[in-house]
Amino acid sequence: MAEEKRQTVRDLRRANRAALLRHLYFHGPLSRHELGGATGLSSGTVSNVTAGLLADGLLREAGSVDSDGGRPRTLLRVRADCGRLIGVDVGETRVRVELFDLALAELARVEYPLTDEGHDAGLVVQHIGTGVAEVLDAAEGSRDLLLGVGLGVPGIVEHVADGGAIVHGQTVGWDAVPLESLLRAAVDLPGDVPFLVGNGARTFGQAEMWFGAGRGARDAVIALIGSGVGACIVTGGVPYGGADSAAGEWGHTTLSVGGRRCRCGARGCLEAYVGASALLERWAEAGGEVPGRDQEAGLAALLAAAEGADSRAAGLLDETAEYLGAGIADLVNLFNPERIVLGGWAGLLLGPRLLPAVREAAGAYALRHPAGRAAIGLGRLGPDAVTVGAATLPLADFLARGGRKRSAGGG
Repeated sequence: MAEEKRQTVRDLRRANRAALLRHLYFHGPLSRHELGGATGLSSGTVSNVTAGLLADGLLREAGSVDSDGGRPRTLLRVRADCGRLIGVDVGETRVRVELFDLALAELARVEYPLTDEGHDAGLVVQHIGTGVAEVLDAAEGSRDLLLGVGLGVPGIVEHVADGGAIVHGQTVGWDAVPLESLLRAAVDLPGDVPFLVGNGARTFGQAEMWFGAGRGARDAVIALIGSGVGACIVTGGVPYGGADSAAGEWGHTTLSVGGRRCRCGARGCLEAYVGASALLERWAEAGGEVPGRDQEAGLAALLAAAEGADSRAAGLLDETAEYLGAGIADLVNLFNPERIVLGGWAGLLLGPRLLPAVREAAGAYALRHPAGRAAIGLGRLGPDAVTVGAATLPLADFLARGGRKRSAGGG
């Protein structure tokens, strides 16, 4: 019984520490008095916990504010320089590795292009290992401060007890790839630095919900449109489904029975009509010129042709907007989100041209009542949002642990 009581006290202290650290991270700088009011903790608990966080170098004083008739109250905030985070975006066309401080300010980045054959798991792991080493070398002292490496990947991520994260990426030819164990074996990092793997659309969604266009919403859909299509569905402020959920595979919902062949092998998927890869295929079939294999350049050329009064290009974009609006209407009817955010490099590139027609189509295909409360807009974090989102995986882990690093055994 005594051991159970001691364990309960430790858990309570850790929970209090995590609650204060998280609140300061997202809402600081704040005084101890404000922290007590926001978290419901007693003044003594707040004083003890913040003293420990200051002693551990996680907080710093950030000025003071006047109090009602008393001494000025000292403001506290989380130190951005007390840790480093790495975010990795394993995209359809490249691997991007970025190093951030704790405030998610970029310190270094590298990118490696991927060809159509470039999703060989061994090559991707090699790129990640090289990239991690390069960004850490670019910012002196970062290796000792590294809290974790987060990865956003295409496909479904399954977490198993012995092998860590397993990735099922059907569109890139990954069938149960043991990515976490491959990384642990190949990348030179200490055992207490975790590799945390998540679906790229979900990591992107977390970034937009924490820092971007989704902030403040309780029910939202954060749609990622790149070469493919995915979504992070947020209900009650948290992503729908568990960590292993395939709920984000919105691009592989059926838009047209017996329709165009999708990269996943099925016919009529939404991705086969609105993903950048499929859109460029449709543009080529219509007689348009697609410059090389650079999808961003191809979409830019398609947009330029539409602006230049090319009726084929304009018609194709109008059709794409209707397809996308119909896909969004399905989400509106199923989840009743208050906010729908379109992002990803292709979503941001196409968004200004397509957004009015997308809104019109979504309103036409969705039920009137849920459509009337759903605002559709563009993401705010730019094309790097997946990388930022990947870095939020070790950040969330660090905050949940009250600012304490994992042990070498992973605990």
